[in-house]
Amino acid sequence: MSSLKQKTATGLKWSSIERFSSQGISFVIGIIIARILSPSDYGIIGMILIFTEVSGVFINGGFRAALIRKQNRTDSDLSTVFYYNIAVSLFFYFVLFVSAPYIANFYDSPVLAMVIRVVSLNMVIGALGAIQGTILNIAIDFKTQTKITVITLIITGTIGISMAYNGYGVWALVFQGLASTVVSTVLLWSFIGWKPKLVFSLNSFKELFGFGSKLMLSGLLDTAYRNIYQVVIGKKFTSAELGFFTRAKGLAQLPSSNITNIIQRVTFPVLSEMQDNVIPLGNNYRKLLKMSAFVIFPLMMLLFGLAEPLVKILLTDKWLPAVPMLQVLCFGYMFYPIHAINLNLLQVKGRSDLFLCLEIIKKVLITIVLFATAPFGVLVMCYGIIVTSVLALIINTYFTGRLINVGFLKQIKDIFPIMILSFITGFLAYLPSMILTESYFQLVLGGILGAVFFIGLSYLFKLSELNELINFLFKQNKEL
Repeated sequence: MSSLKQKTATGLKWSSIERFSSQGISFVIGIIIARILSPSDYGIIGMILIFTEVSGVFINGGFRAALIRKQNRTDSDLSTVFYYNIAVSLFFYFVLFVSAPYIANFYDSPVLAMVIRVVSLNMVIGALGAIQGTILNIAIDFKTQTKITVITLIITGTIGISMAYNGYGVWALVFQGLASTVVSTVLLWSFIGWKPKLVFSLNSFKELFGFGSKLMLSGLLDTAYRNIYQVVIGKKFTSAELGFFTRAKGLAQLPSSNITNIIQRVTFPVLSEMQDNVIPLGNNYRKLLKMSAFVIFPLMMLLFGLAEPLVKILLTDKWLPAVPMLQVLCFGYMFYPIHAINLNLLQVKGRSDLFLCLEIIKKVLITIVLFATAPFGVLVMCYGIIVTSVLALIINTYFTGRLINVGFLKQIKDIFPIMILSFITGFLAYLPSMILTESYFQLVLGGILGAVFFIGLSYLFKLSELNELINFLFKQNKEL
């Protein structure tokens, strides 16, 4: 167990470094480009995300999770999935290439046809390095992944900023993304020694697909519905409004999705090693939930409170219509880590059937809420995301309760004190915006008030997560 704990700590350290360094660099690059480009440029990219991401789900096919979970994976397994990825990516590139003019007509945006045909190349190029990326995850080798990510971002960020500055508009975003896929794939092949063998095993395919196919269908549903708001907004409203929504969504997901990704990438392979020991699995699972909430909840509420001065300073006044959407979405996405970790447990336990069942139920609810709110505008649609988030939390935790006896009430009880402190933190961070007029003062004073309150009361109430986080950070810093 000690080696498992050490593996988790090391993985978390390098996963955190990789994620925060990549997101830090990416955030700075994104801010520079957003200050140059218009909301409409981002709206155009938002229109096509659903098509490329849905295709990506078919390419992955749930095989990444199946390979990570399988304890006795072979080189034949890896090669089989590699060739599957290539074949399916080529198929979907052809489909999107042919469909591009029809998609452009649907949105009444002629430029989309060529944009789709270029952006879709990412699928084929990315498929070439998918197995190497999976190998890094299996080995919990995020140190190597950090090197690859940082090098990629520096090169492609330079390309994106240069093109934006020289007036290429939406094509700056297109070629920045394409360059990112090319550079990262080349680096993965350079850093990882694995090469595919000339073998395609039907037995391997059937075994991995048996588990992964349900995750693929679940991922297909999740991806389609995660992007369905962009489709409806892009069709019903202007590209500028879609740009505001896309930027608000991106900022709201920045803390929650990235920190959750760090935790998931490390804990899935680690928890998979204790999948048959229910009591240790349940105990570690609850600790993971509380630590995730302790980190993400206050960050989301700080973002809520500081949204207006943050957008003004970083993105300029042209992006201010995104502020109300961002504030609402902070509440909608703050439970994202709880959803993700609950679903992660189903994969650890091998219950991809329940995973699929959950996704179907939740997507029906999302459809109902989406079409009920769409006639009232984009902001009301954002409020609908809060509703679906709460409903999804209740549904996800029901099945977790059945598997390891950690259901909705236990999970809410575990995170309730953190939730209350976080809500008050958000209010205190927002308070200076109600009194002061200078954006920089609003941002600095609000941030200090919120952070000091949350950390101070966490210390006063002796929340164990504060000590665990401090100990983890200090220990890992000494080892760097």
